[in-house]
Amino acid sequence: MKKTLSFLLLSGLLHLGGRAQAQQRLATGAQKPMAAAEWIDESTGHRIVRLSGLSGENESFYFHNNPFLKKNGRDGDKMVYYHKSPEGKQLYVVSLKTRQSQPLTRAFASVSGEIVAPKRREVFYQTGDSVYATHVDTKKTRLVFVFPADFKATITTLNADETLLGGVWATDEEKEISKKYPAKSDYFNRIYEAKLPRTLFTVNVQDGTINKLFTDKAWLNHVQFSPTDPKLLMFCHEGPWHKVDRIWTIDIQSKDVKLVHKRTMDMEIVGHEFFSPDGKTIWYDQQLPRGETFFVSGTDLKNGYERKCQLERNEWSVHYTVSPSQLLFAGDGGNETAVAKAPDGKWIYLLRPQGVKFTSEKLVNMKQHDYALEPNVHFSPDEKWVIFRANFEGKSQIYAVEIAKSNL
Repeated sequence: MKKTLSFLLLSGLLHLGGRAQAQQRLATGAQKPMAAAEWIDESTGHRIVRLSGLSGENESFYFHNNPFLKKNGRDGDKMVYYHKSPEGKQLYVVSLKTRQSQPLTRAFASVSGEIVAPKRREVFYQTGDSVYATHVDTKKTRLVFVFPADFKATITTLNADETLLGGVWATDEEKEISKKYPAKSDYFNRIYEAKLPRTLFTVNVQDGTINKLFTDKAWLNHVQFSPTDPKLLMFCHEGPWHKVDRIWTIDIQSKDVKLVHKRTMDMEIVGHEFFSPDGKTIWYDQQLPRGETFFVSGTDLKNGYERKCQLERNEWSVHYTVSPSQLLFAGDGGNETAVAKAPDGKWIYLLRPQGVKFTSEKLVNMKQHDYALEPNVHFSPDEKWVIFRANFEGKSQIYAVEIAKSNL
Protein backbone atom coordinates (compact mmCIF):
# COMPACT_ATOMS: atom_id res chain seq x y z
CA MET A 1 0.00 0.00 0.00
CA LYS A 2 1.25 3.48 -0.83
CA LYS A 3 2.63 5.63 1.93
CA THR A 4 -0.17 7.75 3.34
CA LEU A 5 -0.08 11.41 4.23
CA SER A 6 -0.74 13.06 7.54
CA PHE A 7 -0.36 16.67 8.42
CA LEU A 8 -0.56 18.89 11.45
CA LEU A 9 -1.87 22.41 11.01
CA LEU A 10 -1.84 25.27 13.46
CA SER A 11 -5.60 25.18 13.38
CA GLY A 12 -5.68 21.57 14.62
CA LEU A 13 -4.64 18.02 13.92
CA LEU A 14 -5.80 16.57 10.62
CA HIS A 15 -4.61 13.00 10.22
CA LEU A 16 -5.00 11.32 6.86
CA GLY A 17 -4.34 7.84 8.13
CA GLY A 18 -5.33 4.93 5.90
CA ARG A 19 -7.05 5.57 2.60
CA ALA A 20 -10.60 6.21 3.82
CA GLN A 21 -10.68 9.84 2.73
CA ALA A 22 -8.64 9.21 -0.39
CA GLN A 23 -11.18 6.61 -1.55
CA GLN A 24 -13.68 9.39 -2.20
CA ARG A 25 -13.86 10.17 -5.88
CA LEU A 26 -15.16 13.71 -6.05
CA ALA A 27 -15.61 16.41 -8.64
CA THR A 28 -12.90 18.90 -7.74
CA GLY A 29 -14.46 22.16 -6.62
CA ALA A 30 -18.04 20.90 -6.80
CA GLN A 31 -18.30 21.45 -3.04
CA LYS A 32 -17.26 24.69 -1.36
CA PRO A 33 -15.44 23.69 0.72
CA MET A 34 -14.72 20.11 -0.28
CA ALA A 35 -15.97 17.48 2.15
CA ALA A 36 -12.43 16.32 2.92
CA ALA A 37 -8.87 17.63 2.71
CA GLU A 38 -7.96 14.72 0.43
CA TRP A 39 -9.83 13.24 -2.49
CA ILE A 40 -9.41 11.59 -5.86
CA ASP A 41 -10.31 13.81 -8.78
CA GLU A 42 -13.11 11.89 -10.48
CA SER A 43 -12.12 13.30 -13.88
CA THR A 44 -8.43 12.32 -13.76
CA GLY A 45 -8.04 9.59 -11.14
CA HIS A 46 -5.24 11.48 -9.37
CA ARG A 47 -5.14 12.10 -5.62
CA ILE A 48 -5.31 15.72 -4.43
CA VAL A 49 -4.32 16.91 -0.97
CA ARG A 50 -4.99 20.36 0.43
CA LEU A 51 -1.71 21.49 2.01
CA SER A 52 -3.04 24.66 3.61
CA GLY A 53 -5.69 24.63 6.28
CA LEU A 54 -5.47 27.98 7.95
CA SER A 55 -8.27 30.48 8.04
CA GLY A 56 -8.06 33.19 5.45
CA GLU A 57 -6.35 32.58 2.11
CA ASN A 58 -3.05 30.89 1.26
CA GLU A 59 -0.93 31.17 -1.86
CA SER A 60 2.11 29.33 -3.13
CA PHE A 61 4.99 31.14 -4.83
CA TYR A 62 5.16 32.44 -8.40
CA PHE A 63 6.08 29.69 -10.84
CA HIS A 64 9.80 30.48 -11.23
CA ASN A 65 10.50 31.25 -7.55
CA ASN A 66 11.88 28.29 -5.59
CA PRO A 67 9.84 27.78 -2.37
CA PHE A 68 11.64 24.65 -1.07
CA LEU A 69 14.34 23.87 1.50
CA LYS A 70 15.87 20.43 2.05
CA LYS A 71 15.24 18.52 5.26
CA ASN A 72 17.21 19.46 8.35
CA GLY A 73 17.83 16.54 10.72
CA ARG A 74 14.67 14.55 11.28
CA ASP A 75 12.51 17.26 9.82
CA GLY A 76 11.29 16.81 6.26
CA ASP A 77 11.66 19.11 3.27
CA LYS A 78 9.95 22.45 3.79
CA MET A 79 7.98 24.81 1.58
CA VAL A 80 7.51 28.54 2.15
CA TYR A 81 4.20 30.17 1.22
CA TYR A 82 1.98 33.19 1.88
CA HIS A 83 -0.87 33.34 4.36
CA LYS A 84 -3.31 36.21 3.85
CA SER A 85 -5.66 37.46 6.56
CA PRO A 86 -7.35 40.76 7.49
CA GLU A 87 -4.24 41.50 9.57
CA GLY A 88 -1.98 41.37 6.52
CA LYS A 89 0.09 39.08 4.31
CA GLN A 90 2.74 36.98 6.04
CA LEU A 91 5.17 34.21 5.15
CA TYR A 92 4.64 30.72 6.57
CA VAL A 93 6.56 27.48 6.23
CA VAL A 94 5.12 23.98 6.02
CA SER A 95 6.97 20.71 6.55
CA LEU A 96 6.29 18.38 3.63
CA LYS A 97 6.85 15.46 6.01
CA THR A 98 4.63 16.37 8.95
CA ARG A 99 2.43 18.98 7.19
CA GLN A 100 2.96 21.30 10.15
CA SER A 101 2.67 24.99 9.30
CA GLN A 102 4.43 27.72 11.24
CA PRO A 103 4.61 31.50 10.75
CA LEU A 104 7.89 33.06 9.67
CA THR A 105 6.93 36.73 9.70
CA ARG A 106 4.61 38.27 12.26
CA ALA A 107 6.03 41.66 13.22
CA PHE A 108 5.11 43.47 10.02
CA ALA A 109 1.79 44.72 8.68
CA SER A 110 2.45 42.99 5.37
CA VAL A 111 5.42 41.54 3.48
CA SER A 112 6.33 40.88 -0.14
CA GLY A 113 9.10 39.10 -1.99
CA GLU A 114 9.48 35.37 -2.56
CA ILE A 115 13.17 34.63 -2.09
CA VAL A 116 14.32 31.44 -0.38
CA ALA A 117 18.03 30.94 0.34
CA PRO A 118 18.29 27.14 0.75
CA LYS A 119 21.98 27.17 1.76
CA ARG A 120 21.57 29.95 4.31
CA ARG A 121 18.15 28.53 5.27
CA GLU A 122 16.83 32.08 5.23
CA VAL A 123 13.90 33.74 3.52
CA PHE A 124 14.41 37.27 2.19
CA TYR A 125 11.44 39.63 1.94
CA GLN A 126 10.54 43.29 1.87
CA THR A 127 8.21 45.51 3.84
CA GLY A 128 8.07 49.12 2.73
CA ASP A 129 11.61 50.30 2.00
CA SER A 130 13.28 47.66 4.18
CA VAL A 131 14.62 44.22 3.28
CA TYR A 132 14.79 41.52 5.97
CA ALA A 133 15.91 37.91 6.24
CA THR A 134 14.42 35.33 8.61
CA HIS A 135 16.06 31.99 9.38
CA VAL A 136 13.59 29.19 8.72
CA ASP A 137 14.67 27.00 11.67
CA THR A 138 15.57 29.54 14.37
CA LYS A 139 13.16 32.30 13.22
CA LYS A 140 15.95 34.82 13.88
CA THR A 141 15.32 37.94 11.79
CA ARG A 142 17.88 40.48 10.59
CA LEU A 143 17.64 43.77 8.72
CA VAL A 144 19.52 43.42 5.42
CA PHE A 145 19.05 46.75 3.66
CA VAL A 146 17.00 49.94 3.57
CA PHE A 147 16.49 51.58 0.18
CA PRO A 148 17.59 55.23 0.14
CA ALA A 149 15.08 57.98 -0.53
CA ASP A 150 16.35 58.52 -4.09
CA PHE A 151 16.29 54.83 -5.05
CA LYS A 152 13.07 53.17 -3.91
CA ALA A 153 13.00 49.71 -5.51
CA THR A 154 12.05 46.08 -4.99
CA ILE A 155 14.00 42.85 -4.68
CA THR A 156 12.96 39.80 -6.70
CA THR A 157 15.83 37.26 -6.83
CA LEU A 158 18.96 35.84 -5.16
CA ASN A 159 22.10 34.63 -6.90
CA ALA A 160 23.40 31.06 -6.79
CA ASP A 161 26.00 31.56 -4.07
CA GLU A 162 23.46 33.53 -2.02
CA THR A 163 25.59 36.68 -1.73
CA LEU A 164 23.57 39.11 -3.85
CA LEU A 165 19.91 40.05 -4.10
CA GLY A 166 18.71 41.39 -7.43
CA GLY A 167 15.85 43.60 -8.51
CA VAL A 168 14.74 46.52 -10.61
CA TRP A 169 14.15 50.22 -9.93
CA ALA A 170 11.38 52.22 -11.63
CA THR A 171 10.80 55.95 -11.91
CA ASP A 172 8.25 57.82 -9.82
CA GLU A 173 6.46 58.63 -13.08
CA GLU A 174 5.99 54.93 -13.80
CA LYS A 175 4.81 54.29 -10.24
CA GLU A 176 2.19 57.00 -10.71
CA ILE A 177 0.90 55.24 -13.84
CA SER A 178 0.53 52.01 -11.86
CA LYS A 179 -1.19 53.85 -9.01
CA LYS A 180 -3.60 55.70 -11.30
CA TYR A 181 -4.39 52.63 -13.42
CA PRO A 182 -4.20 49.60 -11.05
CA ALA A 183 -5.75 47.08 -13.46
CA LYS A 184 -3.23 45.34 -15.74
CA SER A 185 -5.45 45.95 -18.76
CA ASP A 186 -5.16 49.70 -18.02
CA TYR A 187 -1.49 50.12 -17.06
CA PHE A 188 0.20 47.54 -19.30
CA ASN A 189 0.29 49.39 -22.61
CA ARG A 190 0.68 52.76 -20.91
CA ILE A 191 3.90 51.76 -19.18
CA TYR A 192 5.23 50.03 -22.30
CA GLU A 193 4.57 53.07 -24.48
CA ALA A 194 5.99 55.53 -21.95
CA LYS A 195 9.55 54.17 -22.51
CA LEU A 196 10.66 55.27 -19.05
CA PRO A 197 14.06 54.19 -17.71
CA ARG A 198 14.44 51.22 -15.42
CA THR A 199 17.61 50.11 -13.61
CA LEU A 200 18.79 46.62 -12.71
CA PHE A 201 20.69 46.43 -9.42
CA THR A 202 22.14 44.07 -6.82
CA VAL A 203 22.37 44.34 -3.03
CA ASN A 204 25.02 42.51 -1.00
CA VAL A 205 23.19 40.44 1.63
CA GLN A 206 25.92 40.94 4.25
CA ASP A 207 26.94 44.61 4.05
CA GLY A 208 24.03 46.12 2.09
CA THR A 209 26.19 47.49 -0.71
CA ILE A 210 24.06 48.42 -3.70
CA ASN A 211 25.39 48.11 -7.25
CA LYS A 212 23.48 49.66 -10.15
CA LEU A 213 24.11 47.33 -13.09
CA PHE A 214 22.25 48.52 -16.14
CA THR A 215 19.73 51.19 -17.15
CA ASP A 216 17.58 51.18 -20.26
CA LYS A 217 14.53 53.05 -21.50
CA ALA A 218 12.67 49.76 -21.65
CA TRP A 219 10.35 48.09 -19.19
CA LEU A 220 12.93 45.80 -17.55
CA ASN A 221 11.13 43.10 -15.58
CA HIS A 222 10.92 39.38 -14.62
CA VAL A 223 14.39 39.50 -13.06
CA GLN A 224 15.86 36.07 -12.20
CA PHE A 225 19.35 34.94 -11.23
CA SER A 226 20.67 31.70 -12.68
CA PRO A 227 20.31 28.80 -10.18
CA THR A 228 23.94 27.75 -10.82
CA ASP A 229 25.94 30.74 -12.17
CA PRO A 230 26.14 33.51 -9.53
CA LYS A 231 27.17 36.07 -12.16
CA LEU A 232 24.30 35.54 -14.60
CA LEU A 233 21.08 37.54 -14.32
CA MET A 234 18.10 37.14 -16.66
CA PHE A 235 15.58 39.89 -17.31
CA CYS A 236 12.95 40.73 -19.88
CA HIS A 237 11.74 43.67 -21.93
CA GLU A 238 8.15 43.76 -20.71
CA GLY A 239 5.28 44.86 -22.91
CA PRO A 240 3.00 43.31 -25.55
CA TRP A 241 4.87 40.10 -26.35
CA HIS A 242 4.43 40.46 -30.12
CA LYS A 243 6.19 43.83 -30.02
CA VAL A 244 9.29 42.98 -27.98
CA ASP A 245 12.38 40.80 -28.21
CA ARG A 246 11.75 39.84 -24.64
CA ILE A 247 14.39 37.61 -23.01
CA TRP A 248 17.87 38.92 -22.12
CA THR A 249 20.78 38.11 -19.82
CA ILE A 250 23.48 40.25 -18.22
CA ASP A 251 26.80 39.19 -16.74
CA ILE A 252 26.89 41.23 -13.54
CA GLN A 253 30.69 41.42 -13.60
CA SER A 254 31.41 42.24 -17.25
CA LYS A 255 28.03 43.99 -17.78
CA ASP A 256 27.74 42.07 -21.06
CA VAL A 257 24.07 42.06 -22.19
CA LYS A 258 22.81 39.35 -24.56
CA LEU A 259 19.50 38.67 -26.30
CA VAL A 260 18.43 35.06 -25.67
CA HIS A 261 15.86 34.71 -28.48
CA LYS A 262 15.08 37.04 -31.39
CA ARG A 263 11.61 36.81 -32.88
CA THR A 264 11.52 35.21 -36.32
CA MET A 265 8.11 36.20 -37.70
CA ASP A 266 5.37 38.78 -37.41
CA MET A 267 3.24 38.25 -34.28
CA GLU A 268 5.60 35.65 -32.79
CA ILE A 269 5.57 35.79 -29.00
CA VAL A 270 7.78 34.36 -26.27
CA GLY A 271 7.46 34.89 -22.54
CA HIS A 272 7.13 33.58 -18.98
CA GLU A 273 10.75 32.55 -19.17
CA PHE A 274 12.52 30.46 -16.51
CA PHE A 275 15.85 28.71 -15.96
CA SER A 276 16.31 24.94 -16.03
CA PRO A 277 17.48 23.52 -12.66
CA ASP A 278 21.04 23.10 -14.00
CA GLY A 279 21.09 26.67 -15.32
CA LYS A 280 22.05 25.55 -18.82
CA THR A 281 18.75 26.38 -20.55
CA ILE A 282 16.20 29.17 -20.46
CA TRP A 283 12.71 27.81 -21.20
CA TYR A 284 9.74 29.90 -22.36
CA ASP A 285 6.25 29.89 -23.80
CA GLN A 286 6.56 30.36 -27.58
CA GLN A 287 3.77 30.86 -30.10
CA LEU A 288 4.37 30.91 -33.87
CA PRO A 289 2.42 33.12 -34.43
CA ARG A 290 0.48 34.37 -31.40
CA GLY A 291 -2.52 32.20 -30.58
CA GLU A 292 -1.93 29.72 -33.42
CA THR A 293 0.84 27.16 -32.81
CA PHE A 294 2.08 26.51 -29.28
CA PHE A 295 5.45 25.38 -27.94
CA VAL A 296 7.50 25.18 -24.79
CA SER A 297 10.91 26.12 -26.16
CA GLY A 298 14.35 26.36 -24.61
CA THR A 299 17.57 28.12 -25.57
CA ASP A 300 20.87 26.48 -24.63
CA LEU A 301 22.90 29.30 -23.10
CA LYS A 302 26.24 27.80 -24.19
CA ASN A 303 25.64 27.21 -27.89
CA GLY A 304 22.37 29.03 -28.63
CA TYR A 305 20.63 25.85 -29.82
CA GLU A 306 16.84 26.06 -29.51
CA ARG A 307 14.65 23.08 -28.71
CA LYS A 308 10.89 23.18 -29.30
CA CYS A 309 8.21 20.86 -27.91
CA GLN A 310 4.78 21.44 -29.40
CA LEU A 311 1.50 21.52 -27.49
CA GLU A 312 -2.11 21.20 -28.54
CA ARG A 313 -4.28 24.29 -28.06
CA ASN A 314 -6.04 22.88 -24.99
CA GLU A 315 -2.67 22.02 -23.40
CA TRP A 316 -1.40 25.60 -23.52
CA SER A 317 -0.78 26.91 -20.00
CA VAL A 318 -0.35 30.28 -18.36
CA HIS A 319 2.90 28.99 -16.85
CA TYR A 320 5.10 25.93 -17.25
CA THR A 321 7.76 24.36 -15.07
CA VAL A 322 10.32 21.57 -15.38
CA SER A 323 11.00 18.83 -12.84
CA PRO A 324 14.26 18.50 -10.85
CA SER A 325 15.33 15.61 -13.11
CA GLN A 326 14.38 17.70 -16.18
CA LEU A 327 12.50 14.70 -17.59
CA LEU A 328 9.00 16.08 -16.97
CA PHE A 329 7.20 19.37 -17.41
CA ALA A 330 3.94 20.62 -15.93
CA GLY A 331 1.48 23.32 -16.99
CA ASP A 332 -1.31 25.09 -15.14
CA GLY A 333 -3.78 25.36 -18.02
CA GLY A 334 -5.81 28.40 -18.98
CA ASN A 335 -9.34 29.66 -19.42
CA GLU A 336 -11.28 30.36 -22.60
CA THR A 337 -10.39 34.07 -22.72
CA ALA A 338 -6.61 33.57 -22.51
CA VAL A 339 -4.33 33.86 -25.53
CA ALA A 340 -4.88 30.26 -26.71
CA LYS A 341 -8.69 30.62 -26.65
CA ALA A 342 -8.73 26.96 -25.58
CA PRO A 343 -12.25 25.47 -25.39
CA ASP A 344 -11.12 22.85 -22.85
CA GLY A 345 -7.91 24.12 -21.24
CA LYS A 346 -8.77 24.34 -17.53
CA TRP A 347 -6.57 21.52 -16.23
CA ILE A 348 -3.32 20.98 -14.38
CA TYR A 349 -1.20 19.05 -16.88
CA LEU A 350 1.75 16.69 -16.67
CA LEU A 351 3.78 17.01 -19.88
CA ARG A 352 6.22 14.37 -21.13
CA PRO A 353 8.58 15.39 -23.96
CA GLN A 354 8.42 12.93 -26.85
CA GLY A 355 10.78 14.24 -29.51
CA VAL A 356 9.36 17.49 -30.87
CA LYS A 357 6.00 17.15 -29.10
CA PHE A 358 4.57 16.65 -25.65
CA THR A 359 2.25 13.91 -24.54
CA SER A 360 0.00 15.25 -21.81
CA GLU A 361 -1.82 13.79 -18.84
CA LYS A 362 -4.56 15.64 -16.99
CA LEU A 363 -3.89 15.77 -13.25
CA VAL A 364 -6.57 18.13 -11.89
CA ASN A 365 -9.89 19.32 -13.26
CA MET A 366 -9.80 23.12 -12.85
CA LYS A 367 -13.26 23.85 -14.23
CA GLN A 368 -14.33 25.44 -10.92
CA HIS A 369 -11.17 27.56 -10.64
CA ASP A 370 -11.17 31.28 -11.49
CA TYR A 371 -8.02 31.88 -13.54
CA ALA A 372 -7.80 35.46 -12.33
CA LEU A 373 -5.65 33.62 -9.76
CA GLU A 374 -2.78 31.97 -11.62
CA PRO A 375 -2.17 28.41 -10.33
CA ASN A 376 1.66 28.57 -10.70
CA VAL A 377 2.74 24.93 -10.71
CA HIS A 378 5.81 23.55 -8.88
CA PHE A 379 7.21 20.02 -8.75
CA SER A 380 7.87 18.78 -5.21
CA PRO A 381 11.57 18.09 -4.49
CA ASP A 382 10.95 14.31 -4.65
CA GLU A 383 9.18 14.75 -7.99
CA LYS A 384 6.13 12.80 -6.79
CA TRP A 385 3.71 15.73 -6.60
CA VAL A 386 2.77 18.88 -8.48
CA ILE A 387 1.98 21.72 -6.09
CA PHE A 388 -0.28 24.61 -7.12
CA ARG A 389 -2.73 27.15 -5.79
CA ALA A 390 -6.41 27.34 -6.63
CA ASN A 391 -9.69 28.92 -5.52
CA PHE A 392 -12.10 26.13 -6.52
CA GLU A 393 -13.15 25.75 -2.86
CA GLY A 394 -14.07 29.43 -2.69
CA LYS A 395 -10.80 30.83 -1.30
CA SER A 396 -7.22 30.59 -2.48
CA GLN A 397 -5.55 27.51 -1.00
CA ILE A 398 -2.48 25.37 -1.75
CA TYR A 399 -2.80 21.82 -3.09
CA ALA A 400 -0.61 18.93 -4.13
CA VAL A 401 -1.66 16.40 -6.78
CA GLU A 402 0.06 13.05 -6.87
CA ILE A 403 1.73 12.30 -10.19
CA ALA A 404 1.21 8.55 -9.83
CA LYS A 405 -2.38 7.68 -10.67
CA SER A 406 -4.48 6.24 -7.85
CA ASN A 407 -5.22 2.51 -8.09
CA LEU A 408 -8.45 2.89 -6.14
